[in-house]
Amino acid sequence: MKTDAAFSSISEGFASFIGRLEGRDLPQLILATKLLCEAVNNGHVCLDLDTLVREGSQVQDKLQESSGLAEELRPGWSVTEWVEQLRTTKVVGPPGSFHPLILDDSNRLYLYRYHAYEQVLAQGILARSKEFKVTGLASLTDKLDDYFEPTVEGETNWQKVAALLAATRPFCVISGGPGTGKTTTVVKILALLLEMAADQPLSIALAAPTGKAAARLKTAITKAKGDLPCSEGILANIPEDVRTLHRLLGTVRNSPTFRHNAKNPLPYDVVVVDEASMVDLPMMAKLVLALPDHARLILLGDKNQLSSVEAGAVLGDICQTGTETGYSMEMLENLGPFLGLADETFSLAKETGPGDSLVTLQKNYRFDAASGIGRLSIAVNAGHDKGALSLLEDSATADVNWLECPPSDQIMDVLTERILEGFTPYLEATSAAEALVKFNHFMVLCALRNGPFGVSSITPLAEQILAKRGLIQPGSRWYKGRPIMITTNDYNLGLFNGDTGILWPDDSPEKSLRAYFPDPNGQLRSLAPSRLPAHDTVFATTVHKSQGSEFDQVLLLLPSHDTRALTRELIYTGITRAKSEVEIWGKKEIFSLALQRRVQRTSGLRDAIWRVDNVYT
Repeated sequence: MKTDAAFSSISEGFASFIGRLEGRDLPQLILATKLLCEAVNNGHVCLDLDTLVREGSQVQDKLQESSGLAEELRPGWSVTEWVEQLRTTKVVGPPGSFHPLILDDSNRLYLYRYHAYEQVLAQGILARSKEFKVTGLASLTDKLDDYFEPTVEGETNWQKVAALLAATRPFCVISGGPGTGKTTTVVKILALLLEMAADQPLSIALAAPTGKAAARLKTAITKAKGDLPCSEGILANIPEDVRTLHRLLGTVRNSPTFRHNAKNPLPYDVVVVDEASMVDLPMMAKLVLALPDHARLILLGDKNQLSSVEAGAVLGDICQTGTETGYSMEMLENLGPFLGLADETFSLAKETGPGDSLVTLQKNYRFDAASGIGRLSIAVNAGHDKGALSLLEDSATADVNWLECPPSDQIMDVLTERILEGFTPYLEATSAAEALVKFNHFMVLCALRNGPFGVSSITPLAEQILAKRGLIQPGSRWYKGRPIMITTNDYNLGLFNGDTGILWPDDSPEKSLRAYFPDPNGQLRSLAPSRLPAHDTVFATTVHKSQGSEFDQVLLLLPSHDTRALTRELIYTGITRAKSEVEIWGKKEIFSLALQRRVQRTSGLRDAIWRVDNVYT
């Protein structure tokens, strides 16, 4: 078969390998394998053949660019014929079999390991979601009153609901946007669990996907502990040490596996994971697999954010993002009097999914009712493009602003003032620690990596602007103040994709440049620049890469043309990275189109944990 320019070299190579394993020239198999590889590289867990053939566009685009696929694959062929052909091969098998490719009853095609990850995660979530264990419920609710403000009549105290669910179930997801008090709530939950454990020791682990997210969680935990109405003994047992998931599970050199697994489980009774929307399918499956049977798992995150950079939309699938989920009648019987929820909150149908383990915090403690950022994020999340644009253009909402996208040949002039205002403070810092803190005050977020308004264009423009003012000297790859973002996982150095640092002189007489990174424990770690793994200069970053970060001010750049990468979740995630001010540059028609489009990642996880005839129950 000739080289097919429509596919990546990785897809080509793997398809060729599968073809050799099959031992015969079967164009249907080769095409399916290439499309599956492309899907996984784009964040999907599997390839939905039904949708692919029904919509047809992706297949036809690939076929038009391909010169080596058989004529019978062109318009007119059906998914039934395709599936029947795949099932005759020796490299494709049903769920439960050991084949390179797995084809399920819903005509979803998987790489074997991704199907295995999905099964492990679905089984683990469902098993924990069905358990309900608590003694002394009345005593527990009395303690809740000590930790949470009295419920206002006619309102629901969702933080209190979250605490009650987390205290009575071994699996709980607490979702909510920035400022809704997820961290404050989980600290109170940990105090409650420690009180419930009485004299029995309770081992707690705190984790996050990236070093920056871990550092933020540590700061928030430390702050929240200061307001707890509990004994010094309880406070002392709430940990402040936060690790990345890689460190929690224990990396194995030159291996994708971890030290802790089903045969060597984690030594904890409670595991809390922050920024769960960033966790991809393989990592979440490995975490659940490594939990001891008795352990509680509490996930914190924003279900409306973008999914992980890697494959899967785990938190969205667990929470059934885009739909309303109620609590079951079983929940009403067990906890109804204590939850104080309206009757319509409870579903009359028996749920097989994890609905009774989910809660969404809805009151925002960071932004008041007049806050532009808070109101804008709500409008964007609801897809109300006219309302969102009205807020952006309203001079009365000073913390959100809109600028019509300038022509690409004028971007340098328009961008100069914002770049100088945003980055000068950190470049004038007197130490690496100060520089890292001030660097988080401002960031340029791009919807795309390429194009005139993408990261690949904006970063060099920013370097030019700052160099012209003498703030940096980028004559070589290494210069003082160069911000860097790690783009791969280096288990030996303990640096992972998304970790951000700065090149800065050390305190030696030679003032040697070192790469400084924030440690989850609030300290700085450094290494020689020559030891850095793959990384990018990060005066601008994609919205995807910004997840787990917060900045005082955000400049969000949208492209001047429409693309399927522009979605409601992308705009929402970009806006909610800002704590005090966000400015969006774009075209109104493109902004409106983005808000009507939702992220669609193909997987079988949502069906596996929510459908009535669940195969894992």
